[in-house]
Amino acid sequence: MIVIGGGLAGLAAGVALAESGWRVRLFEQRPFLGGRATSYVLPDGEHVDNCQHVTLGCCTNLEDFYRRIGAVGKIKFFDRLLFLDPQGRRGVMQAGFLPAPFHLTGSFAAFGLLNLLDKLSIARAMLDILQTQGNPADLQEKGGISMLEWLRRRGQTKRAVERFWRVVLVSALDEELDRTDARFGVDVFWKAFLSSSTGYRMIRFDEGREESADAYILAVPHTALAELLPQSVKQSDPSLANLDKIKVAPITGVHFWFDRPVMKEPFVTLLDTTTQWIFNKTALYGRDSNGTANTVPAGQYLQLVISASYDLLQKPRQEIIDLCLGEVRKALPAARNAELLKATVIKEAAATFSPEPGVNRWRPRQQTSVPRLFLAGDWTETGWPATMEGAVRSGYLAAEALLRSEATPREFLQPDLPPDGFIAMWLGSNPSLRFPGSVS
Repeated sequence: MIVIGGGLAGLAAGVALAESGWRVRLFEQRPFLGGRATSYVLPDGEHVDNCQHVTLGCCTNLEDFYRRIGAVGKIKFFDRLLFLDPQGRRGVMQAGFLPAPFHLTGSFAAFGLLNLLDKLSIARAMLDILQTQGNPADLQEKGGISMLEWLRRRGQTKRAVERFWRVVLVSALDEELDRTDARFGVDVFWKAFLSSSTGYRMIRFDEGREESADAYILAVPHTALAELLPQSVKQSDPSLANLDKIKVAPITGVHFWFDRPVMKEPFVTLLDTTTQWIFNKTALYGRDSNGTANTVPAGQYLQLVISASYDLLQKPRQEIIDLCLGEVRKALPAARNAELLKATVIKEAAATFSPEPGVNRWRPRQQTSVPRLFLAGDWTETGWPATMEGAVRSGYLAAEALLRSEATPREFLQPDLPPDGFIAMWLGSNPSLRFPGSVS
């Protein structure tokens, strides 16, 4: 069988089918694998990530994929989030000794970047998510509602929206709150923070070369699928007729190399700035998979991430560098006297699909009506937004669909992280309130 596309979705499908005894041939246009989660080398030999990617404990299928390819030991987990505002004030979110859903109560209560009214409004909304197990009734409104509208209905303060909900969700979903379907936003908080503390035809290639197989999985962006498929195929499956309705959202990465260390933390979140995250790549690269310290240069390499970066797409790179450098030097005092040795900007105009209200109606399933043609990609119907977890889920679902069609069914999809702590106890004593699983 043939898999087209070497991103996480294609790789996950290929690995799953290879384990099932299939001979898999994977084709990727670029000379490297990984898709949007790839890295490359600059002319001077510097290794650079296309964009910093972050996983959470609730990403069970991504973790399973890492296990299958032998990369589990290369993933680092952190239990502390540091927030900085333009005035230099700090706030920390860290799990305490209490079980879920109270594990963040201590740090939330002491979070100095929000006042009491902000915290009370957030607590009310969190309680609604908790009581409905991540499925409030208004998420089912026809056409969907935006996350911003969902928050407005729950009386969230302006500061709570800007310094809490927006900070988390724009980074997680790569879209602004007024353009995000609330079901995705609520799902992030339920799964990550509350419920747990932890061959029908040939395909033509370059130079007229053709390849044939018993089955095909197309694991390419939805924007490329329309160009790849013949018109007859698109007309034969109604689910392929609306792909142009799925919009895209951008992410911008800014890379700075300083002549000296300017931050100690592995990463920080900035508030009220264009820059959203600063990752200390020197520290993150500082140890190998066995935990052995690597040689660290005297300087420091930082990567900045700005999700939903529509305003930056038309700006010159130097303007973006100047803007972000100013924000870094304001947030990190040690950077004010440090020399910026070099910088680069990576704009990904179509980094993810936009999780706008109602987008799920346009997302096709992995099995098409065309015999032996299957789809994979985080933009397909996975129950998740555009994440690495969603990509791996789509690959597994495509592999499962193919095997079902061959009457050799096998399951690869991993269950969501089960609730723990008081949430598990509460659900256990209320059978009618069992965990509903993913929103689909």
